[in-house]
Amino acid sequence: MTALLSTDRLVKRFGGLIATDNVSIDVRPGEIHALIGPNGAGKTTLVGQITGIVPPDSGTIHFAGRDITRLPTHARVRLGLGRSFQITSVLREFSALDNVALALQAHQGHSFRFLADARKDTRLRDAAQQALEAVGLGARAGMPAAALSHGEQRQLEIAMALAGEPKLLLLDEPMAGMGLEESQRMVVFLRGLKSRCGMLLIEHDMEAVFALADRVTVLLYGRAIFSGTPDEIRRHPEVRQAYLGEDTA
Repeated sequence: MTALLSTDRLVKRFGGLIATDNVSIDVRPGEIHALIGPNGAGKTTLVGQITGIVPPDSGTIHFAGRDITRLPTHARVRLGLGRSFQITSVLREFSALDNVALALQAHQGHSFRFLADARKDTRLRDAAQQALEAVGLGARAGMPAAALSHGEQRQLEIAMALAGEPKLLLLDEPMAGMGLEESQRMVVFLRGLKSRCGMLLIEHDMEAVFALADRVTVLLYGRAIFSGTPDEIRRHPEVRQAYLGEDTA
């Protein structure tokens, strides 16, 4: 199967530190591919390279059949690359509907300054309502984002990312700060999104990773040391020792 996203030997150095060391991964259409590794493994740098925030020193990135290595972030978004962030980035004083309407407006190439226009545009409002319905927040449309639970704010952020109809969604620790019940609901929610787009998931919650991922890539000291199914990850001795904290001797 042709990869939707592929990186080939990406390298990024910050002074004497090699943050990504010849990293090659691929994400297939419609799959959830998890990226795991301890703090400092290079996950954030790799995602920064994929989104265009961090320019690689060498290597290439292909997405949706195009070389995007030197494309700016906004051009990657227009090609269908969406992202949520580790720290929730919703506008807390605005309603859930306003947040999604503004995201839709931005995806159409307009400025976030035109909130009044977004509130008057029926097409934007209808599309925003549909996006909220898709993530299970239809009944919360008029609520300020600040009044939503932490888990609902993460769902709202994903609705905002989905507004651009991405082919691939990059999810940076979507379970961060959640309790057990919220994490379980998020797993069910993300599993339901598979029919809409592929996902590259960064997550420290290993139960969530094993419940969601079709494949997993393990980063350690900037290197991709192994890629495989969750079962293969569980059995791999280097992964078990380096990341899962198990003694394989």
